[in-house]
Order: sequence, then C-alpha cells, then structure tokens
Amino acid sequence: MMELPLTRDLVLIGGGHTHALVLRKWGMNPLPGVRVTLINPGPTAPYSGMLPGFVAGHYSRDELDIDLVRLARFAGARVINDAADGIDLDAQVVSLKGGPPIAYDVLSVDVGITSTMPDLQGFAANAVPAKPLGRFAERWDAFRNDAQSPQVAIIGGGVAGAELAMAMSYALKGKSPSIRLIDRGRVVSSLGYKARQLMLGALAEAEIEIFENTDVTEVFADGVVLADGRTIRSDFTCGAAGAKAHDWIGTTGLELKDGFIVVDAALRSSNPNVFAVGDCAHLSHDPRPKAGVYAVREAPVLYDNLRAALSGGRMQRYNPQRDYLKLISLGRKSAMAERFGTARKGSALWRLKDHIDRKFMRQFDDLKMMERPKPPRKVALGMDDALGEKPMCGGCGAKVGRAALSQVLGSAFGDDAAVVQPGQVMTTDHLRAFVHDPRVMARIAAVHALGDIWAMGAKPQAATASLILPRMSSALQERTVAEIMQAAEEVFSKAGGKIIGGHTSLGAELTIGFTVLGTGSAPITLAGAKIGDSLILTKPIGSGTIMAAEMSGKAKGRDVIACLELMMQDQAAASAILANAHAMTDVTGFGLAGHLRGICDASGVGAKVDGRAVPVMEGARDLSAQGVKSSLFEDNRLGAGNIDGSPSDLLFDPQTAGGLLAAIAPAEVASCLDQLKAAGYQAAIIGEITKGTAIKVV
Repeated sequence: MMELPLTRDLVLIGGGHTHALVLRKWGMNPLPGVRVTLINPGPTAPYSGMLPGFVAGHYSRDELDIDLVRLARFAGARVINDAADGIDLDAQVVSLKGGPPIAYDVLSVDVGITSTMPDLQGFAANAVPAKPLGRFAERWDAFRNDAQSPQVAIIGGGVAGAELAMAMSYALKGKSPSIRLIDRGRVVSSLGYKARQLMLGALAEAEIEIFENTDVTEVFADGVVLADGRTIRSDFTCGAAGAKAHDWIGTTGLELKDGFIVVDAALRSSNPNVFAVGDCAHLSHDPRPKAGVYAVREAPVLYDNLRAALSGGRMQRYNPQRDYLKLISLGRKSAMAERFGTARKGSALWRLKDHIDRKFMRQFDDLKMMERPKPPRKVALGMDDALGEKPMCGGCGAKVGRAALSQVLGSAFGDDAAVVQPGQVMTTDHLRAFVHDPRVMARIAAVHALGDIWAMGAKPQAATASLILPRMSSALQERTVAEIMQAAEEVFSKAGGKIIGGHTSLGAELTIGFTVLGTGSAPITLAGAKIGDSLILTKPIGSGTIMAAEMSGKAKGRDVIACLELMMQDQAAASAILANAHAMTDVTGFGLAGHLRGICDASGVGAKVDGRAVPVMEGARDLSAQGVKSSLFEDNRLGAGNIDGSPSDLLFDPQTAGGLLAAIAPAEVASCLDQLKAAGYQAAIIGEITKGTAIKVV
C-alpha cells in the first residue's frame, strides 16, 4: 500500500464525550494525510453519566474513565498531556500552559465547563467543584475511604447536586453521615411538578437535609457560612452550581454567548477553521441546555464536518432533538426517568441507565488495534524468525540485541561513549519513534543520548541532531522540525550543552538521534567495580514492557504517561551525585541484567541482586505477569548470559532513557541515596558486587 504524505494538522482541544467518539470513528476510518493531535490535561476523561454511580460506589474509577491514551493510539493520534490556555486565530496556533504552542489547520474545542464556585470566599482552599469531573473524583475517592461520621455540604441544589447528595449518602451508609444540600432558590426546580415531587421524596428517603432560598457567603476548613449567619459543619464541601465557560475562551476573539463559543448548524464557530461542541459551545441556530446527550449526538456530525473541512467536502447539519429521556440516579441502585412531563422511578430504571452507560463505555473498551500487515504467501526462508511474533517495538526495543553486538564487535564492545582524547568523551544514539508526539520523542531521545555522557561522569558540551521525518508537506516539515528542535534544545540547554548543527531527511517513519561531545577529567567506565560495592539504580525499570503494551492497547493511559515522564527525566544531577562511582552505565536497550553483565565482565567481578529491591514502573509488573514483552526481550535474555536464581522477566526489559546503574563504595552509598531521592529520583540500592563472575538474583 502506498504511504501517503501528511499534509494537514487536525487539533482537538479537550477529551470530552464528542471528541472521544470522533477519535473512535477516526480510528475506524481515518482521512489519509491528516495528523491528529489531542490536547488534554490528563490521560483520562471521566464519563459524566456514570459519575453519580461512581460516587455511590457502584463503579470503580477505571470504569468511570475513558482512557484517552489508548483511544488516541487506536486513532493514530498523538496526545499532549497539557491544558490549552489560548488560541491565536491569525497564526493558527493553540497556546499551552506547560509547553510551546501547537499549530493547526483545523481545530475543534470540547473542553466542557468549569465552575464559578472558586470565586466564593474560601472555596478554592477548602472545597472542590463538581466540575471538572476528574479532580472531583480524585478528592471524593480519597475522602470516602477515610471518612468517619462524615459531614458533607453540597452547594447547588439542581439535579446534579441532588444526584451527588443521594450518591454520597449511599456511599457513606454505615458511617452515620450528615449530608446537607444548599440552594439559593428551590431545590431541583428545573424539573416538572411530578418529577420534582419524586426527587424530593427520594432526597427525604436518603435523609438529605435541605437548605433552600439561602446563599453561602463563605467556605472555611470545617464548614460553610450561610447568608443569614448560620454555620453548617462540613468535612467535605463541594460545589454543584455556577457553571461557566473557561476563562481563556474569552480571549480567543471568537464570537461568544455568555462566554460560550457560538457555533452554527455545522458546529462551526465564527472562524471557519474552528469548531466547538459539547457544553463549551452555544448552538446559535437551536439553543439547547447543557446536557451530555447533545454532546454524544454531535459526534457523527462533527466527524463528518472535520473531514469535510480538511478535504474540501460539504458540511452536514446538526439538528438537536427537542426532548430526551432523563435518567437520574437516586443513590442506591434506583433511578428516576422523566420525559415529556411524565416521571417514574424504580430499580428497573436504574438497570436501564446502567445498561445505557455501560454500552457507551464499551465503545472505548472494544478497540481493535491495527494488526501488522500479513507478508506475501511466498517469502524467503527465515522470514518468520526475522519478523518475530509481534510488531517491532520502538525506542530501545527496536535495537540490535547485546548477544549479536558482542559477537560482531568483540573486544570493541563495551562503554557506549568513547574517550576521543584526554578530557573528552563522545557518543551517538538514535531512536525509532514509539509515540506520535515529536516533542516527547525529542526529549526522550535527547535524554537517552545524554545518558552515555552522564554515565561516564562527564558533562555535555556540544551535539548535532539527526532527524528522519515521515513524508509530509513542507508546512508540516517546518512545524515538526521546529517542535523537535525546541524540545531538544531545552534538554541540552538545561544540561549545559548546545546543539550546533544536524541533518534531516525524509523516510518511512520518525527517527531522532544525537551525536554528543562531553567533557570530564576522569571518565567513569564499566571497568572498576570493586567487591563489596553497592549497586544503585536511579530510575525504575519497565518502560519496554509498558510501551509494548501501549502499542497493543493493553496499557493504562496513566501508566503510559507516567512512564514517558520518567523517560524524559534527565540524569544530570544523578551523574554529579554519583561522581565517585567505581563503575557506571546507563540502563538502556540491553535491560538491567544485560547492562549489569557489562559491568561485571569489564570489571572481572560478579553481582548479587535483590529482585524485590529493584524499582519498577507502575503497571509494569501486572503487564509482565500477563506475558507482555518487548520484541527485544529474547535477545536480551540471551545476551545477559546465565543468571543464577529466578530473575524477573523485567530484568531483561529494554529501557529507553533509563536510569544510571552505579557501583558505589559502601561508605558513600547512604549519602548518595539520600541525595538522589532529594533530587527527585526514584533511586534504590538493588544489590552488591561480589567475588567471581556470576550474577545471582535473590
């Protein structure tokens, strides 16, 4: 199949329900030539329909959350774990809170709403708004587990506040809770007469104390103050009122209605390249209340219209329905339904709501990841062995194994960096991309290449870059190179080095590499470890396993993001702290066992490793137990030689931009470990250097 070049950037701000469904549809039928970017402050997006059930304890946090990282992998999109804080319509870029701007050709905004509650005196310090949902869910999860005789105050007596109150009452049953629902008007006044009576009855049955026609004037650590001077005690105060648009939307220059982005029937804003959906949008042609059902039904229209905007097609019209079935959770496994002025409640309605919600979420669980193309029927002998059982991993998982290199290089196989003359060391390294974000890959590739310099106790001085870009238009080439170089220059500048040049070309996929020159008076090598030395590792292992799982859609998004953050963590401070190491290496492609074997062989010693002391990335152990392995795993196990004991598979896991492994004199090890932890490293003492040549795992 012909590889088509990338020519357009589609950027989605926010992982709301509409965008989640658009990504799912995109994964099933992408538009060739489009690079998709999702910007969201976190790896997951809570599904609002299941929030009351989560609060009540009917659903776990994993069941509540849409995994945006996994969804983006299915859609072939990159995820930027950051929050947007502006749009420049003229330059066509999105500004971010934590990084450089992102360019777009077509943009869509689905960021939901936020709350005015933080404007209330004392609220920001002592309470939590119900939206954004993610932060609220985290705070509630922690509170309900530890609460004893809890006092809860909910500000805002609309349907959302009432649902939360009943859910909290159910979740805290048996702990003698006191739940208070406060509203400046009448509670659940938006409902029709019959529905309101049913809701009031359900609130009374759940023993919710109602305060109507009163304002809250202040929130303090132990409660709230009402306008009439009364004080209500509260251990957990939340706000379910005062919904508003995000402040940054008001600075965009787009046409707004009460702070929300005005869109037409095609979901297009006043700027033809910008769309908006969900609660952050105002439908000018047919205004509707803020409700998730509209966001869900906007998805197919937005999908079609984004494709049309990117390919020159015709726009479709979104016509929202006049009314819809409202299913409201009543705390326990019971629900109320209202439509066309009629209402009823019962357990059967909760089962209906549960079925609808679970069906919606199953769309994001049942994602069939793209399979590797099958080879032709007739191929050369040895093809099956060369292909392996799974697609080739990226990063260090795509490297040649230790066993093959040692056979070819012989005595030249040793330290990754070379001493080119006294006081100068040099290394070169490059990585095949394993994430779609060039900025993240640039940071990881820079830290990875610098690892060889830091492992020798040297400091980087100068570097050249080597980039292979996938085929793309000149405009996207310019954007991509700019993103890569800005990210890489930040890493090298922080480390005290400078990028002085480089080379670029086009190829089948993104590859980023650096050749680095460093300086150091007495380089630390693999040789020099002494019997009795302690072994310190500065980063957890498991990145190869997590990224292999991410490729096949098995890894949790939060574990992937945490793994990437660890790979982007530089080792400059760690190298300085370990300056007196007798031997040191960075743990990368050969895995912990392979790199430890390198120290032992070069130093003529053995080692004992405490397998329980080796730090492991969150999620890696579970994935390894499921049989997930990097495509380089078998080569690494062979290259590490005989290991006595029962080594974990993770000891052979190839690491990308991994930690430093150092042999430290016993007298210095405690101080080194304290300094490393103070500097932010998840460092650990994992074993010691021993007599002989054997590596033993205990």
